[in-house]
Order: sequence, then C-alpha cells, then structure tokens
Amino acid sequence: MKIYTKKSVQKLPISLEKAWEFLSSPGNLKTITPDYMGFHILSGADRPMFPGQIIQYIVTPIAGIKTKWVTEITHVKDKEYFVDEQRFGPYALWHHKHFLKEIPGGVEMEDIIDYKLPFGKLGELVHPILVAPKLKEIFNYRREKLTELFGEFDEANTKNATLKQDILN
Repeated sequence: MKIYTKKSVQKLPISLEKAWEFLSSPGNLKTITPDYMGFHILSGADRPMFPGQIIQYIVTPIAGIKTKWVTEITHVKDKEYFVDEQRFGPYALWHHKHFLKEIPGGVEMEDIIDYKLPFGKLGELVHPILVAPKLKEIFNYRREKLTELFGEFDEANTKNATLKQDILN
C-alpha cells in the first residue's frame, strides 16, 4: 500500500498571468502531453477552470490500451495553485498539485503528484520498471514542450539582474 510522490519544478521566462492562463486551461493539457498517449478530452474542458469541474479524457498510456480517465478540479486559487484528483482511471490514487510563483525573470512552476498504484504488491513491483519511467518521460516531454512554447529560462541573466537591482537599492 505504498504511496509515491513525483515532484517537478520548472522556471519559465513569462509572466505569472501568461503562465496561469495557459496552465489553468484544461484544453492545453493535450499540447503538453506526448502524442503517443492518444490524449483526447471527452468533456468538461469547455469552461475556465473551477472547483468541482469534472474533466473526462481518453489516454493510451501503455501498449495501445485506451483508458478512460476522469479528474475533478478540487481546489483553485487564482494565479497561485490548482489541484486535480482522479475520480476514475488507471491509479488507485492520483492527487496532483500545480503551484505557480512569480520569480525574478519569470515564473516557477511546481508539480507535486501523490499517487498509488492498483494491484497491491504487483503494482509495487511494476512501479520502478514501468510507471516511474513513464511519468519521468511524460514530465520531460512537458518540460521540453513548455520551453519550446515559452523559451528557456536564463538563470545567469536573472541572477545578474537581481544582483544589479540589489546594488542600486
């Protein structure tokens, strides 16, 4: 009965408003999901995100097997965070927190996913060889796609600009 946690942090050189507009729109999830997953929204993405929103998808995560996935947006704090939880799908538990924070030079996004696999010990056995690598691959794709869409965050220039500002103050 192990619960796993996956964390991902990415900085983007865009405003908090632009990041929120893109990331809180359920329709944009397809853009940042690998094509091979056959991601298709069935319903629920026709409005801006709100607590209680139910979104239904079809995904093909492994070996061409189509799976219905139903999530609920349980919490939303404008331009700060939102949470989606699986109501029906491939996991025994899926709780995904999305945080946004304005930083010098852009925005920092943090994803924290707590999840549990079905099938008890069998699920635990396949986690390191199937599930963990697949989640890593999906989040690497997401990182690359967001960088392609919004640009590379320049850590060095941001530190220099912050240092110069500190000196001027």
